[in-house]
Amino acid sequence: MITVFYDGKCGLCSKEINHYRKIAPPNIFNWQDITESADELNKEGISLSEGLRLLHAKDEEGLVHVGVDAFILIWKQLRRWRILAFLVGLPIIQQIANTAYRAFANWRFKKLEHCQLAARQEKK
Repeated sequence: MITVFYDGKCGLCSKEINHYRKIAPPNIFNWQDITESADELNKEGISLSEGLRLLHAKDEEGLVHVGVDAFILIWKQLRRWRILAFLVGLPIIQQIANTAYRAFANWRFKKLEHCQLAARQEKK
């Protein structure tokens, strides 16, 4: 199974993940809301604040994909999303998508109080 670590307190994140959950074939994904429990995320050596900042997904071989790579991993499993996975996976497009996603993710992280709280707790 592919384990997807997502921010369940983020409205946009939850809406997107819930859409994927509805259209995903059975027994493909293990959806982990890291705001409910970060235990599985921590087992991968990923801090809660980093998990909240960027989408993370672990494939069947145990490799962790981050950001756009995590989205591509998810999209490859979803029937109508496979073409997007292919297009975004093209080198120049992936580079642009990574830059745009990281900029958006950092902006979102700074705006959400639960993300800032996690960041402050890790600094202690």
